Amino acid sequence: MSARSLFEIATGIEHKARRTFQPVRRNSYHAGAREGRFWRPVNPKDKWAHIRAAEAYDRQRKQAGKRNGPLGHIALELLRELYRIVDYKTGRLEPSIDYLMRQLRRSRAAIVQAMARLREHGFLEWIRRTEPTGNEGFGPQVRQITNAYRFCLPAAARRIVDRIVGKGPVPADDLHRRETAAREMEAMLASLPADRRMHAMIDDETLAATLGRIGLLLESNASSPSSQNPGMDI
Repeated sequence: MSARSLFEIATGIEHKARRTFQPVRRNSYHAGAREGRFWRPVNPKDKWAHIRAAEAYDRQRKQAGKRNGPLGHIALELLRELYRIVDYKTGRLEPSIDYLMRQLRRSRAAIVQAMARLREHGFLEWIRRTEPTGNEGFGPQVRQITNAYRFCLPAAARRIVDRIVGKGPVPADDLHRRETAAREMEAMLASLPADRRMHAMIDDETLAATLGRIGLLLESNASSPSSQNPGMDI
């Protein structure tokens, strides 16, 4: 008689064959079964563009009076950490929640909720995974292990990335703002005396001072009724 049968006799509990008492989450897959099709290489040059896009996405959708946008600062911290540890060549990304808690100094609930927000808004995907326990006979045959994660981008964030890396057109309102700012800057500089104008345009103090003196002398000469140029003391 098997140990399982003895257990059933002693306790009066009948275990149906379909029950395995495996503490695993629904829709979990054995490690190695799907990662090859799930993970994809990550271009390291896109790292900061993607992070900035997520920050812009969160900022643009923040409601008035709210402290955070739909992602929140913890989710943005988490995204930066995930981009730090991903294997860019293969896309392999499988940190444990405990590891992320230690790195970000956040609670388990905070990490889990931040991940949920990243997935809800289209910045992160994952598959749940299991592995054999090695138990023989009665007892769990598999156990839950870390998820496999991969990055993704919602359409709104993709448009932001394209603008950052120069693949997309500048929005009309942004282009108008830049042109207006350029005209205002040009008018402001034109209104300044030559010496102050040079200091506003040139970081090198010595060069700005020299060019400023030349400019003042030229302006003085241009406004003088005499046809002779005044001597320049440079």
